[in-house]
Amino acid sequence: MRKSLAFWITIALCLIALVASAVLLVDYVRPAPVFCGADGGCGAVKRSAYAFPLGIPMPVFGIAGFLAIAFAAMVPGRRARIGQAMVASFAGIVALGLFVVQATLNTICPYCAVVDGVALVLAGLSIARALKEWDPPKARPAVVGSAVALVIAVAAPVSFGMSTKIVPLDVPANIAEEIRKTPRGKVTVVDFVDFECPFCRMTHAEFEPVLAQRKDKVRVVRKHVPLRMHPHAMDMAKTACCGEAQGKGDEIAEALFKADPERLTPEGCEELAREHGLDAAQFKSCFSDPSIAARIRADSQAFRDARGHGLPTIYIDGTKLEGAQDRETLESTLDGAIKAL
Repeated sequence: MRKSLAFWITIALCLIALVASAVLLVDYVRPAPVFCGADGGCGAVKRSAYAFPLGIPMPVFGIAGFLAIAFAAMVPGRRARIGQAMVASFAGIVALGLFVVQATLNTICPYCAVVDGVALVLAGLSIARALKEWDPPKARPAVVGSAVALVIAVAAPVSFGMSTKIVPLDVPANIAEEIRKTPRGKVTVVDFVDFECPFCRMTHAEFEPVLAQRKDKVRVVRKHVPLRMHPHAMDMAKTACCGEAQGKGDEIAEALFKADPERLTPEGCEELAREHGLDAAQFKSCFSDPSIAARIRADSQAFRDARGHGLPTIYIDGTKLEGAQDRETLESTLDGAIKAL
């Protein structure tokens, strides 16, 4: 094998192992996993007695070891070759032990398997380098470029993983999806609502001023669940959707909450839309658009999927509030979520 090829293979393998180790480190230190499922092989290994030697996450040792191997590979000379071989050989022995641990646990951690497999290959390459006296290319750009790539291989997964919003594991999938869509630094409020529901109206009256005071910290997602017992609820839901389509979702929703439901026939909804500056032709087309009815059906299904039983149902990040709520409860729950950001 040409010595330059051996060098580049070593660097490439170290990059792969560093990315996998950084991914594992994120999941070891965050309260809920970002990259791996909690119930999968990675979670099982993380819960084992071997995950935190000396109280330090195992991936830290992996990152340190692969960086040491890679930087030794960039240095010419006998001492660097022997040092690389020693570190890589130790890493290979540890990797064999960790494969045994996974076999004992009767599970497989994909990222761990990548790290351990790479460690075994690097052990062989590093010993071969020491025996055949291979040294790295003399071109300075190759060494500098490799060093930069190694730093990025660790920094990129850690930066992404640590900035990703954690969603509690017991939150319904569709709520979790909305939470993940919310920009970092904001709380997600998912409000399942029927504009004709008296308890929804009472709760909105309590919640609206709380939200207004914290609007820069909150993303509100309104999902429509018009109940069959309320004859005007479907038309009101369509009106709200069409208000959103023209960029006046909050204004129209507020008007619907305050309006007399008996007034809100299709004609009454059209009048309300005009009063709030919506384009009449565009509103009329939207109101009769089958996609709006389909969206409302999807919202109602989302309510069922989110284990909703009564209205209003509000999710403030991972906390579920069901039924009429007073201002104190809404305020304390929202403030608690904001503090947890």
